[in-house]
Amino acid sequence: MVVAEPAQGGDRSREAAAANGSNCLPDAVDLVDVAPRDGLQNESAVLDTVAKLHLIDRLVAAGVRRIEVASFAHPKRVPSMADAEALCAALPRQRGVSFSGLVLNEKGYERARRAALDEVTMVVVATDSFSEKNQGLTTKEAAEQWCRIAAMARQDGIRSSVTIAAVFGCPYEGLVPIERIVEVAVAIAAGGPDEIVMADTIGVGVPTQVDEIVSLLREAAPGVRLRGHFHDTRNTAAANAVASLRAGVTALDASVGGIGGCPFAPGASGNVATEDLVYTLEGMGVATGIDLVELVAIVPWLERQLGHQASGHVSKVSAFPRVPSARDCFA
Repeated sequence: MVVAEPAQGGDRSREAAAANGSNCLPDAVDLVDVAPRDGLQNESAVLDTVAKLHLIDRLVAAGVRRIEVASFAHPKRVPSMADAEALCAALPRQRGVSFSGLVLNEKGYERARRAALDEVTMVVVATDSFSEKNQGLTTKEAAEQWCRIAAMARQDGIRSSVTIAAVFGCPYEGLVPIERIVEVAVAIAAGGPDEIVMADTIGVGVPTQVDEIVSLLREAAPGVRLRGHFHDTRNTAAANAVASLRAGVTALDASVGGIGGCPFAPGASGNVATEDLVYTLEGMGVATGIDLVELVAIVPWLERQLGHQASGHVSKVSAFPRVPSARDCFA
């Protein structure tokens, strides 16, 4: 099993920035496209396996090197992910591309392991109310379950990530207290994750919150890679993504077209669009390794499959040459 290593340029930049006490952007970032899983799971139109594979093929052709492809949830809870095994069996395996799946319990992990995925991710929701609706567990129970799954993944040589969902705010309990975030972060860090994902599941976060939460996570889990997952419900996702990179995050989730959302989070809109992040970050001098033209070309096809217009912005306007960044002007 070949696992794509996260971009290293960003880490070196962050180390240099930390040494200098500065707040700068990394040279490169990993973009994880979550459209085949997080994007499609909340759509009324259910794509068949062939269509999902076509989407994944096109993402790979555009240069995406980490893709979340499936959820190993019970088919009755998430019918759109019922073909997880069939999809994984037909994935375009090639060197340098890492495929991941969401697992909610030990049974889901076993399914993902048999499917020979490169990475598994589990979700621990920051509040009990949301956690019980999402997984039927308290936050504490979910954290304990994550630690058991992390141990299994480590033994099997599979990369593991854990997402703290609703860390910026909960649709049922409102703003999450700092003390609660620290408590959850410490609990999941005990599992020894390869990566921790902070998720603005309902799109309520702002950049100053990002700075604070990244700082808390770095203290709770020193040395663990951090990833950001931002929804664009209130048009703050791109700003939050940039703020997270300045704060030390080395990878970002995004969804081509901006599709997605959580079926258990009322009112939450889609993920930040991958093409919007690529345009923004490349223009700021942060390499993504993704071909924006190829990426944008996926959106009209995806819209036809879903039967509605996607929420991303860059795909709806004409091509525009990259604006020189401050690095270009003052290097």
